[in-house]
Amino acid sequence: MWMYTFKRLIQGVITVWFIATATFFGMHNVPGDPLSGERAANETIRANLEARYGLDRPLIEQYGIFMRNMLRGDFGISYTQQNREVNDIIREHFPVSATLGVLAVLFAALGGILWGALTALYRNRLPDYIIMFLVILGISVPSFVFAGIGQLTLVNLNDALGFSVLPVAGWGTVAHMLLPALVLGLGTMAYMTRLMRSSMLEVMSSDYIRTAKAKGLSPTRIFTRHQLRNAVLPVITVLGPAIAAITTGGFVVELVFAIPGLGRYFVQAVQQLDYTVIMGTTVFYGSFLVFMVIVVDLVYGWIDPRVRLQ
Repeated sequence: MWMYTFKRLIQGVITVWFIATATFFGMHNVPGDPLSGERAANETIRANLEARYGLDRPLIEQYGIFMRNMLRGDFGISYTQQNREVNDIIREHFPVSATLGVLAVLFAALGGILWGALTALYRNRLPDYIIMFLVILGISVPSFVFAGIGQLTLVNLNDALGFSVLPVAGWGTVAHMLLPALVLGLGTMAYMTRLMRSSMLEVMSSDYIRTAKAKGLSPTRIFTRHQLRNAVLPVITVLGPAIAAITTGGFVVELVFAIPGLGRYFVQAVQQLDYTVIMGTTVFYGSFLVFMVIVVDLVYGWIDPRVRLQ
């Protein structure tokens, strides 16, 4: 187990290094300069930034400075936001993205398990057809389309009722979180529904379920004690990567609902070519995603020794 853990950690470090390197050279190949044109900084600021990050030196030396600072956990100062460290931006706004992501995963997990179990129980009947049609929609339609439809529906509903059922945008209360979290979790909910349906059908055809029926156990007891508990295991194994993917993948949803999360600042940084914020945010999100995948792999390897052997 120790060797397996060591190998996964080494693979994780290599993956983060590759993400950081690809982001650095990718950003420096993008046309434009954050310190010139409409966003031109004065000579003093430009000279200070050039001295700190070696912007007037060859690219390979700038890469060395970037990697050295990154290893110290220093992502530098934002080029476009005055007197703001990238670390401060991540520290202030990642909790918002994480809260939204955890709520979205909660929606996705509960919905996926419920709808997946229902489709298996009503296989090849009307509820199965309706839910699977909605699942295909959930997988096929991008989240920003659901965001627009959700906002439009909410505006019409608020107008028709004469009071606000839920806020259309903004952040601060639980009511502000519900619609964005649902929109963000829909794709994962659809995927988990399919996974739960397949797992449930496999469990329902198992020998031990036939034995339970032959022993005269009630359908409710068979469902809760045997079918649901065993069928939900594959769904739980994908929760770790799902948490990381949803938490780091809500850029567009945060922008549409005016949520002050880290994804929204990342999109703004891309529009303004704020190199330090783009590179810092990308490396942070990449490291978080790699960490979550490693944690799930280690837990799965601890549960099932065959994973370590493979």
